[in-house]
Amino acid sequence: MYDDEIKKGGFSRRDMMRLLAAGGMLATGAGGLLAAANPAFAAPTPKKGGKIRVAYDASSTADTLDPAKGSAGSDYIRFFMFYSSLTQLDASLTPQMNLAESVDSSDAKVWVIKLRKGVIFHDGKALAPADVVYSLMRHKNPATASKVKTLADQFVDAKQTGPNEVTLTLTSANADLPVILATPQFVIVKDGTTDFTTAVGTGPYKVKTFKPGVSTVGVRNDSFWKTGAGPYLDQIELIGIGDDAARVNALLSGDVHLINSVDPRSTQRISATPGYEVRETKSGLYTDLIMRRDNPMSGNPDFVQGMKYLFDRDQVRSAVFRGYAVIGNDQPIPPGHRYFNASLPQRPHDPDKAKFHFQKAGAIGTTLPPIYATTDANGSVEMGELLQQSAAKIGVNLNINRVPADGYWSNHWMKHPLGFGSVNPRPSADVLFTQFFKSDAPWNESGWNNPKFDQLLGAARSETDDAKRKQMYGDMQVLVSEHGGIGIPTFLSLLDANDKKLQGLAPVPTGAMMGFNFAEYVWWNA
Repeated sequence: MYDDEIKKGGFSRRDMMRLLAAGGMLATGAGGLLAAANPAFAAPTPKKGGKIRVAYDASSTADTLDPAKGSAGSDYIRFFMFYSSLTQLDASLTPQMNLAESVDSSDAKVWVIKLRKGVIFHDGKALAPADVVYSLMRHKNPATASKVKTLADQFVDAKQTGPNEVTLTLTSANADLPVILATPQFVIVKDGTTDFTTAVGTGPYKVKTFKPGVSTVGVRNDSFWKTGAGPYLDQIELIGIGDDAARVNALLSGDVHLINSVDPRSTQRISATPGYEVRETKSGLYTDLIMRRDNPMSGNPDFVQGMKYLFDRDQVRSAVFRGYAVIGNDQPIPPGHRYFNASLPQRPHDPDKAKFHFQKAGAIGTTLPPIYATTDANGSVEMGELLQQSAAKIGVNLNINRVPADGYWSNHWMKHPLGFGSVNPRPSADVLFTQFFKSDAPWNESGWNNPKFDQLLGAARSETDDAKRKQMYGDMQVLVSEHGGIGIPTFLSLLDANDKKLQGLAPVPTGAMMGFNFAEYVWWNA
């Protein structure tokens, strides 16, 4: 469950409008993402210099510098290193102004974005409205094949309306726009950019080298537009180490200085090693069992129900995640979220009900499609094995097909009748539902299609009464939990670990390593 600070981060449309109307109160975050949220962040005084290596748990030849193509956390780290977004989220998931000086609307449909003056790209070109128009609208073009096309489809028109001003018109009112603009893929690129072999952005670091699947090296941008803050380090190298144990060993041997996705079983070892620490961020991260609708067995509603009843959620939380998790209920909004539906009955571990549904589906005594699992979907191998053990007790033969982390997301995710996914936290219910559950979403993992869900999603987005909006999101959670083709047994804490000489880290619940945004804030205290 989110802590109290994050609970308070919920914004109604009325709150948003009041703040926006209050004369740019949201513009206060320009000096530092966490300056207000975490007073301890300022001490001791950060200093410049030093080089670090950072190991992320996923890398492949699909690594990219094109914001439209990114779908992995390591991509998001690159985007925030080399580019800047119009807004960014602080520790309480409140949007703060970034490249935008203000994002203002009277009706939540037509938004006026005022740009910060004096921002320059890495090649010396000044930021202009045309860059923002191009960066946002390129995601709508089917030829771009953007991973966030479903979000960008609500942008009807973006045009320059002043020397430092863009007016963005939406298909319908959406009070979430300042949050959506913080999405990693919506960082700002130069007008007309089509070559992404390098990255020319306005971010805190400049590309030195980029080798997909090998490493990314960034050097400090001394012309970064924020004053009196980072970036502090001379250089950051980002590498991929898919194996959990190898990643921990690399940290404790001093080969790298920051890692993500720490296996809960390794937390004690790290904490007991002088000079190292584990950082827990409670979040909406989940590893889910995907049951594809395009297969006769995995698409059978009774088979899906059987699998959901087979999950022993308490066992998953304690045995797989060592308590660094909270119980889930087969829908993606975590407990503690302001739109969480607490009235939805918790689905229990019930082997008898599971057997009843499996019998109806004809799943007993037959060969079932294997469940694809990988170390890169946190806990999926162990969760698969627990399902296998529970299934065997009721005469169901489940097989686990363990595949390497390298290439899993491009070669296996959503490509098999049964498999695991891993969904990073999203900043709002609208973004999460739009990207993963809308019938035409490219990341609709199970291929689920529910017209009532789609209709509620559109209605909730433009609903100005927050109580009604919460009711709609609650109804959508019921639809996903009862009819959706995924099982979500738990929500996981994000576990990073670091050399204690690396300072400035703080939890941002949108993702690992400060919501993928660490590069701008960390410094080396040698």
